[in-house]
Amino acid sequence: MSSSVPATKLHLPRPRRALVPRARLTGRLPGASGPRPRLVLVAAPAGFGKTTLVAQWLEGDPPATVGWVSLDATDDDLRRFLTLLVAAVRVAAPDGSGVGEEAAALLDTDRGIPVDAVLVSLLDDLDALPGPVVLVLDDYHVVTTPAVHEAVGFFVDNLPPQVTLAMTTRADPPLPLARMRARGELIEVRASDLRFTGPEATAFLNEVMGLGLEPPQVDALEDRTEGWAAGLQLAALSVGRGPGGGPDVGKLIEGFAGSHRLVLDYLLEEVLDRLPDEVRAFLLDTSVLEELSGPLCDALTGRADGQQALEELERANLFVVPLDDHRRWWRYHHLFADALRSRSAAQDPGRVRRLHRAAARWYAAEDRLVDAYPHALAADDPELSADLLELALPGLRTRREDRTLGDWLRAVPDDVLRRRPLLAVGFAWTRLSAGDLDGLDAWLDVADAGLVTGTGAAAVATPGGPVAQRARERELSGLPAMVEVYRASVAQARGDTGGTVAHARRAFDLAGPDDHFPRGASAGFLGLAAWADGDLVTAVATFTEAVSSLRAAGNRADELGATVVLAEMWRARGRPDEARRLLEAALAAAENQPGPPLTTLGDLHVALADVLREQGDLGAAEHHLTVAEALGERASLPENRYRWHTASAWWLRARGDLDGAVAALDAAGSRYVPGFFPDVRPIAAQRARVQVARGDLPAVRDWADEHAGSLDDVPSYLHEYDALTLARLVVAQHPAGDDGLDRVERLTGAVLAVAEAAGRGGSTLDALVVRVLAHHRRGDDRAALQDLDRALALGVPVGHRRLFLDEGEPMSALLHRAAARPGEPAADLAAQVLTATIVPVAPEPSAATRGLVEGLSERELEVLRLLATDLAGPEIARQLYVSVNTFRTHTKNIFTKLGVNTRRAAVREAQERGLL
Repeated sequence: MSSSVPATKLHLPRPRRALVPRARLTGRLPGASGPRPRLVLVAAPAGFGKTTLVAQWLEGDPPATVGWVSLDATDDDLRRFLTLLVAAVRVAAPDGSGVGEEAAALLDTDRGIPVDAVLVSLLDDLDALPGPVVLVLDDYHVVTTPAVHEAVGFFVDNLPPQVTLAMTTRADPPLPLARMRARGELIEVRASDLRFTGPEATAFLNEVMGLGLEPPQVDALEDRTEGWAAGLQLAALSVGRGPGGGPDVGKLIEGFAGSHRLVLDYLLEEVLDRLPDEVRAFLLDTSVLEELSGPLCDALTGRADGQQALEELERANLFVVPLDDHRRWWRYHHLFADALRSRSAAQDPGRVRRLHRAAARWYAAEDRLVDAYPHALAADDPELSADLLELALPGLRTRREDRTLGDWLRAVPDDVLRRRPLLAVGFAWTRLSAGDLDGLDAWLDVADAGLVTGTGAAAVATPGGPVAQRARERELSGLPAMVEVYRASVAQARGDTGGTVAHARRAFDLAGPDDHFPRGASAGFLGLAAWADGDLVTAVATFTEAVSSLRAAGNRADELGATVVLAEMWRARGRPDEARRLLEAALAAAENQPGPPLTTLGDLHVALADVLREQGDLGAAEHHLTVAEALGERASLPENRYRWHTASAWWLRARGDLDGAVAALDAAGSRYVPGFFPDVRPIAAQRARVQVARGDLPAVRDWADEHAGSLDDVPSYLHEYDALTLARLVVAQHPAGDDGLDRVERLTGAVLAVAEAAGRGGSTLDALVVRVLAHHRRGDDRAALQDLDRALALGVPVGHRRLFLDEGEPMSALLHRAAARPGEPAADLAAQVLTATIVPVAPEPSAATRGLVEGLSERELEVLRLLATDLAGPEIARQLYVSVNTFRTHTKNIFTKLGVNTRRAAVREAQERGLL
């Protein structure tokens, strides 16, 4: 989907002919002053004049700002819908206001759809506009996607008080209408309201259409059509175009009977049969189009008078709706178009397919591939559909429109996909996203076979624009390397390190010197494979090369995001100081990047927070975690979203909140995406370590039975963390003379020998700490202090603090003993560690403060703490998972209890009372 939005979809319809005044309805809708509902819902079956009524309302009593979106079936996609909504607000807002700019920029990101971020940004901008403001979603019934409904629900629920959303629809949307109705936040106009009354039908038929019907005839038509606006208009056209200029009106009116569909068929027959042949042919030929322009119509009809014909149809009131102020684009009334299409398909289905094919080729030549593709499908032309999809594929994948890509690919027959390597690889990507690794392999085999035979290498015959053709050629030239990159990803997901290396090396060999992205991807997988094998020296060197290739490719977000992985590798080598240096440099670069926040900005904050926590700076770590949470999912890759919870868990453990740490790790487990990186610190094992500290040993034993191996085996690198976690359990539950402690010491000795030889400083320190605890448990503090001195010498100079302190009272006692030895080299190191235990303690509240705390609910206290941050109201609401209205209710209660009227005063008062 193009990021640009056709202006034709954003204009309030302005009919050329006069309209029947409907003050009884427009008077029910909010004016320029007075209370504003959240939602104006105009819901009725097709043809009841919903759009016309809303247009009359807005023209008659215009608010300061009006944004209009005309929806059709192609807009039933989350990204496209949000793009239209943002564009409507931007068109309506004053020039130079900047309204909607950030939201539009967020939608241009390549990874995922940052729904919450877009909506919050748009709501903030709307909140700054002077009211009243009305946003209109016309024909909302075309939307069926739950994600769009969810986004609209959030948007409506959090609208600023001066903004109203108006919606025309044939069916009630899945919104909390009953709740809004009970709160007086909803104004509804239904079919029973929209039906033309006798006086309105008289005004329409006689004054607007100029028919001069007698009152009984008007009453008969009004009765037969039940005030249905479309029926009245079609009847009026039929009456006014009778043979000789005056049909037997009585007989004509008597013929209007039966269902609306039958009446519509009858009226269309009367209208079409009375039109000149060339007008009727033009209508039928162009009825396959959702929108009409002179050149587009000429491409279908083979004529050269499309613009003139459309202007004449508009003047004749033949259901042509202008879509822009310059009369360059139109559409047919939807019911009229449906009837035309039905007639055309019945007369010559082969011609209908040819018309769709012509429309597809015209749109493709204009580089409007999103509009071209549906016509190719309707033409029942799989080869043309595949041609267009190959041209559209680079843009769809760059913008990560995975849903659209999957839908389009599934519409192409398998035998066509199998003859086109580009599309086969595209389909393989959809299998990877679905976790279907076997299906992914099968389609990569298809792509390989096509590459061997050269299938699909020729330029497509469709006259696509040069930009799309060049993008396709680049995709095709890099396809062999990307097939191997995908195979490396499958091997990585399956834990096949050898396969990962083999495919990554082949991808690197196949990539050209300027193919920076596949070169970077292949180097990255080689680094990940080395990491999984425990070769951290090679892993760091290779992954550093991958980051450089991503930089050369100009892919800034991926480059900086890869720094998160590289920093983890340095931490595994036992160097949090180097990890911090990399992350701080990357974070500074990301924050200085122009435009909206990068999709990896939040990940950088999270990674830096965890390093700072390890170094003992809990305050700075909390700051970065808070910033990352405020940025939300818009600034985090899907595979990294669990990391915020793991980092928060260890921060909570450092603050002594072990229950909170377990809960955070549970949340991390539900968000973990396997297969992207080696699972060197399994979340289940992290949770077990916290449970050991909490004394919940039975739960840890359950974990050990399911996940941990034996203390008697030398673990592979991927199982070292599990093994050393099991060792902590054994130390915690075995008495001094138990042979379990001997097994722990043998295990840690074996891990130390392997880790030191491989340069794995992180594993070395972890094993030393466990052995210190085992010595202490046995009562051999001399041996414990010797190992502790060694660990301190390795860990403290590079920034390790929480590694020691998180082990609780036994380690704390040993650290105090180590620090108390004058003249010992490790004494100063131990003292440095102990300084990280100093955590500010809140003063005991006064009696007055205790009373106030008891008066505030826990939720209100939580809101109060967030009011003291820089977060805006909608951001606080999103963080608390409540609506903006609920947040405002909490705020009002807090203001009342504190006796203040503003947010700043509330924060100041809370600080003075010791609540913050």
